[in-house]
Amino acid sequence: MNNQNLLRYSRQIILSEVGEDGQEILLNSTVLLIGIGGLGSPSAMYLSAAGIGHLIIADFDQVELSNLQRQVIHCTEDIGRDKVESAKVKMLAINPNIKITTLTNLSEDNIGEWAKKCDVILDGTDNFNTRFKINETCVAQHIPLVSAAVIRFEGQISVFKGYEENQPCYQCLYSSTEHSDENCIDNGILAPVAGMLGTMQALQAIKVILNLGEQLVGKLMVIDALNLNFRTVKISKDKNCPVCN
Repeated sequence: MNNQNLLRYSRQIILSEVGEDGQEILLNSTVLLIGIGGLGSPSAMYLSAAGIGHLIIADFDQVELSNLQRQVIHCTEDIGRDKVESAKVKMLAINPNIKITTLTNLSEDNIGEWAKKCDVILDGTDNFNTRFKINETCVAQHIPLVSAAVIRFEGQISVFKGYEENQPCYQCLYSSTEHSDENCIDNGILAPVAGMLGTMQALQAIKVILNLGEQLVGKLMVIDALNLNFRTVKISKDKNCPVCN
């Protein structure tokens, strides 16, 4: 590690749980972020700053005025621009020493090939069909999935390792036939709630990569930001899950 990196990441390196070896691991890691919106924005910025060596960011949308209230990686001047290109500029401004790959065409046909390159995948999407496909890919490829969701004043986050014998996958938590696709367009969202959950996704990703502390594997943290209430519930593996069994 060169002197510039030692200085840039010095506040992480002095943590005994990280150190130079841990920082080298981060610098050699690849993380795929799917969705550069309310969740993906803070995740992308913190993972860039923390020194994840290769960040693959995927989103097919363009920046809209209504995004700017919570998608803090984008600015007014970015309206109409591809979100991944807007985000890439900000991420490289934070840390020009990392590699960023942008995808506007991630699909069922190619997600498996991109997933193979990754140590962790972060799901910041807002519909169940997409989440189910991401989960299937993570189980098939044996890749940890950090999944979060936000709406109104509420959020939830978990880490899924459904490829492990006794650990649930995302579909163990939500049946593919029993769910409601609520979204912030119809229901609203308070901006900092997205920031809280996106930052926690970045935190969990780093902890998974470095194998640190509580990783929320097999657990779902539910946050009520209106009343500032945090609770964690256990998720059991569904013996009838069509994905991880």
